[in-house]
Amino acid sequence: MYDVIIVGSGPAGLSAGIYAARGALKVLIMEKGGIGGQIATSWEIENYPGAPAHSTGPGLTERMRDQCVEFGVEFSMHTYLSNEQTPQGFTVQTDAGELKTQTMIMATGAEPRMIGCKGERELRGMGVSYCATCDANFFKGLKVAVIGGGDTALEEALYLTKFADEITIIHRRDELRGAKILQKRVIDNPKIKFLLSSVIAEIKGNDMVESIIVKNVRTEELSEVPMDGVFVFVGQKPNTEAFVGTLQRDARDYLITDEEMRTNIPGIFAAGDVRKKSLRQVVTATSDGAIAAVNVIKFIEDLK
Repeated sequence: MYDVIIVGSGPAGLSAGIYAARGALKVLIMEKGGIGGQIATSWEIENYPGAPAHSTGPGLTERMRDQCVEFGVEFSMHTYLSNEQTPQGFTVQTDAGELKTQTMIMATGAEPRMIGCKGERELRGMGVSYCATCDANFFKGLKVAVIGGGDTALEEALYLTKFADEITIIHRRDELRGAKILQKRVIDNPKIKFLLSSVIAEIKGNDMVESIIVKNVRTEELSEVPMDGVFVFVGQKPNTEAFVGTLQRDARDYLITDEEMRTNIPGIFAAGDVRKKSLRQVVTATSDGAIAAVNVIKFIEDLK
């Protein structure tokens, strides 16, 4: 019997693990993929308070994991399937059998959304990417498109300038949405061009991306642009499919919690990008995790 099972090992889950373990709880963190979540693919962390210069996502989350281990947190690579409420707490179904816990923290995060255009799925991994940190090295001296106009798209476009010769930012609106400092950086960078008020209608290629069909949303004019790669950053989809019918979600499928990270089921909390909130950053994820863990400790104490 665990005191708390945390599903997900991004900054929210790791932060929750640190706080829960320091509160003398028996803690298990479940993660079917690698440690760190989305931030593990970030090439540079500039806005996390106190992070050393040139901090990276993998480095930051690896240190968080080390802290968890130091405080006695257990880790499991099994996949969470579902849970059932019991008088003692919850029975958790995994791909390797059952686990029992008094409480749970859902920190499953979110994943990149796809454009949904023709050719995207077929050419994924063959020039279509959702992670510049992972794949930028394959595009040295080539031409790539970055889809999106928010912070992530602008940050990744700047990173790609270290490798690609030409980056074209394509955004459906007539102006970018990212932070002003990022907008200035991309505008000032001679390697970056813009196709605003535009969307990708199709990605073309035989085994590798060769060109894209761009549609002007105002004129509906179509044009074919030679391109070697397409990097997509058009938002996120929360990983909440496993909670359908149990935990309350909003219209965009994010989990709904109160300020104390409590969900609609007593004893189940949520933290990080998986929940409905206004800002999804490492600093808010770690804050969510800490708040969730502290409230787990209070919940267990109240049961006694």
